[in-house]
This record gives sequence, C-alpha cells and structure tokens, in this order.
Amino acid sequence: MRMLSMLWKNFWGGHRTLQFPDRPRVTERFRGLVEFDPTRCTGCAICKFRCTSRAIDFKGGKGEFTWSYDPGQCTFCGRCVEGCKDHALSQREDTPPVYTALGELKKSYTVARKGTVKPASAGQPATAGQPAMAGQPAAAKPTPAAATATSSGGTE
Repeated sequence: MRMLSMLWKNFWGGHRTLQFPDRPRVTERFRGLVEFDPTRCTGCAICKFRCTSRAIDFKGGKGEFTWSYDPGQCTFCGRCVEGCKDHALSQREDTPPVYTALGELKKSYTVARKGTVKPASAGQPATAGQPAMAGQPAAAKPTPAAATATSSGGTE
C-alpha cells in the first residue's frame, strides 16, 4: 500500500525539475568559469601545469605569449586559480553558459611579455625604478603591455 501512495504523490505532485532556460540557484563559493586578467599575468604558465583537465593552453614566444582556456574541458576544480601568484585568474560564481558546438566558449588572449627589471651593477646604467648613478641618465620606464582577447569558435 505504501508503494501506491508513493506513486500517487509522484504522479500528482507536479514538476520537480526546471525547464531548459531556467537555472538552479548555486551555493555560496560555487566554482564556475575561469576569468583571466591579462594586465596582471606575468606569463609564468603555472596555471597550465596545475590544470589537470588540460583546459588551459599556454604558448610562449619571444615578445609575447598566448593563453587559451576551453571551458568545455574544464572540471572547475580551481587549482589554476590557487596556483596563480599574481591573481590573474579568478572563478565566477554562476553556472557556465550552455553551448552547442565544441570549442564555442574557448577564449584566447595574446599578451605582450612584461619587461623584467634587473638591478644595476657597477659600470652599467640604472634600470627603471632605480636612481641613476652620478653622471648617467636614468633609463625609461617600461610601458604596460596591452592584451588582446579573441574568442575562437568552431570545432577543434
């Protein structure tokens, strides 16, 4: 008799799932899509090595590097965010968007490498941020690199 009452409640109890466009509420500290801030990134590629699902790709060159992220491969574990010393990565607190094609949400950023400041030794001119030695002009400060973001769609 208990089974019949359970079936009756399930049959007449109404919907318990949400229809497609609706999203469930997420809990506090939900780990969603990884956000990249190219102005803070130094190009150390620690995030790529910490990413166990290979959702982050990093290709370095002489004067620039390319950072790519594919949410379709991401497990949203947050290891890349924890490993970023420069706080260039963060995670959103909402559910990822629905996508229909492979690689639709993939994002790539090409970022110019930031100049490193080396301490001046005896007989060499001073670098940016250090006072010039007597009789030597100060070097010009490096300008911040501009980053460009592209979204590549399609299949891989």
